[in-house]
Amino acid sequence: MAKTKEIKTNAMRILDKKKISYEVLQYECDEFIDGIHTARKNGVAPEQSFKTLVLQGKSRQYYVFVLPVAKEVPLKAAAKLAGEKSIEMIPVKDITTVTGYVRGGCSPLGMKKSYPVFLHKSALDYENIYISGGRVGTTLCLAVQDFVTVTAASVEEF
Repeated sequence: MAKTKEIKTNAMRILDKKKISYEVLQYECDEFIDGIHTARKNGVAPEQSFKTLVLQGKSRQYYVFVLPVAKEVPLKAAAKLAGEKSIEMIPVKDITTVTGYVRGGCSPLGMKKSYPVFLHKSALDYENIYISGGRVGTTLCLAVQDFVTVTAASVEEF
C-alpha cells in the first residue's frame, strides 16, 4: 500500500529547513471561514489561535501583524509600531499578489518577500501558538519562541 505524501507549503518548508518542530492540523474547508471557526474546527482555544493580517503604510511598505483571531488591529497603534504616519489593511484582492497566499490561508511564514512582523504580546501567555499553515484547511502549531526566531518578529502590545 502506497504511503500518501504530505504536500508541503512554503511555511512548512521554511520550518523544516530551520529544523523547527511543528504540528500540522488539517480541517475540512471549501471556502474562507474566519479564525474563530477555524480554531473550533481544530479544537483549539481562539486565544491561542493567531491570524495573519497584512497592512500597508503611507510609505507603501507592507507589514505583517499576527494577533489572536478574535482581535482587530488598532490602526493608530499599528502605524506607530511600524513608524508610519498611517497604515491600512491591504485589499483582499491584493493578498495573493503581495504574499503568495490566498485569503484564509495566509501564513506569516514563507511570503513572497520578507516583511516586518509584529506578534501580539498575548502570544507569550502560551508555549505554543496556532497559525495558518499556508493554505485553507491547514494550521500549524509551533513554539512561540521558534515563531519569533524564524520571523524575527517584534513582540508588541497592539
